[in-house]
Amino acid sequence: MLVIVLMMALGLLVAGGVAAYVAFPHRGKALPVAPQLGTAMRRGVDSMPVLEDSESRV
Repeated sequence: MLVIVLMMALGLLVAGGVAAYVAFPHRGKALPVAPQLGTAMRRGVDSMPVLEDSESRV
């Protein structure tokens, strides 16, 4: 029973992180509650490769 509760809590934590990533740093906005976390996420966004329009059309 404890394992199920811990896995559900971990799932909620991951879902919250994804929601925060999509809502703020992915759009170029600052994370209002935890600026340090927003800065770390922004570095992750900047390091990912991006396809340009000409590259995405095959």
